[in-house]
Amino acid sequence: MRENRDVIADTITKYEQFINPAIARLFRFMGLSTVEWEAEGSVIRDIDGKEYIDCLGGYGVFNLGHRHAKVVAAVKQQLDKMPLSSKVLFDKPTADLAALLAEISPGDLQYSFFTNSGTESVEGSLKLARIHTGRDKIIAAANAFHGKTFGALSATGREMFRTPFQPLLPGFSHVPFGNIDAMHKAVDADTAAVILEPIQGEGGIIIPPAEYLPAVREICDKRGALLICDEVQTGLGRTGKMFAVDHYQVVPDIMATAKALGGGVMPIGAFTARPHIWDKYMTSPFLHTSTFGGNPLACAAAVAAIHTIREEGLVDKAAAMGDYLFSGLFHLYKTFPDVIQEVRGKGLLIGIDLTKEGIGGFLMAELIGKGVLAAYTLNNPKVIRIEPPLIITREQVDKVVHIFAGALEKANEVLDDL
Repeated sequence: MRENRDVIADTITKYEQFINPAIARLFRFMGLSTVEWEAEGSVIRDIDGKEYIDCLGGYGVFNLGHRHAKVVAAVKQQLDKMPLSSKVLFDKPTADLAALLAEISPGDLQYSFFTNSGTESVEGSLKLARIHTGRDKIIAAANAFHGKTFGALSATGREMFRTPFQPLLPGFSHVPFGNIDAMHKAVDADTAAVILEPIQGEGGIIIPPAEYLPAVREICDKRGALLICDEVQTGLGRTGKMFAVDHYQVVPDIMATAKALGGGVMPIGAFTARPHIWDKYMTSPFLHTSTFGGNPLACAAAVAAIHTIREEGLVDKAAAMGDYLFSGLFHLYKTFPDVIQEVRGKGLLIGIDLTKEGIGGFLMAELIGKGVLAAYTLNNPKVIRIEPPLIITREQVDKVVHIFAGALEKANEVLDDL
């Protein structure tokens, strides 16, 4: 259709002229010369009506899928009342969300501050750790991803993102993820906090040994340091538990959330902490503020999202459907050992580790061409991330595995050229 072609051409031209020509070139190289137009559940449609099963999920945003009816209804209702807060009166959606987060969070995590994104949640967590402890050292993990603002980037563990912006914030150091001995040596009397993803997402879906997080918790307790867990990507059912730390029975001192918190409709994040860690903010409650953080519209979406996750049993569904999807992908690993090095994951957060880095882009293009959206992880281009909505059906999973098999067969044929 001529009209659709005009819209696509106009959109790509505006990307080139007003956003970033390199992004436009990359999208075109990956075969993405179309415009997303509408979405529902686990399916995205482009302007021509072609359907894609969303196995990327906005990097963890769409746990409830696209435009979940309950979340959309809550946002529309709040929109007709009061979209943004006056900031000087009590706000019910904000209060309701804070209470819900305290209810579903591990252990005695109680007080929340609301942000607009995951990186803001990490920034707030780092600030809280420093002001509570009076210390300045932060220990993070190599290959970690915590965001790209200065504080979060200082904790992020990939030099490709860090080097162009040096010097970053002082006091940050990185140790190998999953290495208890390295953590023992790094944490000392000057350490304010250790910040970790329970499962490294952008690092390549890296799952630590079962004893790792409990051991880090013990080290922090002995040395008086706080444990910050970044659940921005792993939280709210993604891994088959409400939070990934629940797999290890570990309660962090501070927990950062975002992405799926907005129900796939509104951007919102939070950092939540134990009561005694909020001490300095109780004395000076305006030390950390945000104009749009915790706005009624986003909080209404988050309240509806949490209720929906619980009412529809999506945590258990993620565990069961994750096992089903994993078994299909593991069969592909056995079938194509020259292409796939390993399949790993928990729940519906699965990484397919490829034998060669060049295969990732090839597979992305093949999958997208056949109607499956997927991408490799930011810190490890050898790993294709599979992160569909928690509402994905068995039929859709079967289709994804079938399309993946075809893409792997083609990759196997051209392996020496990649």
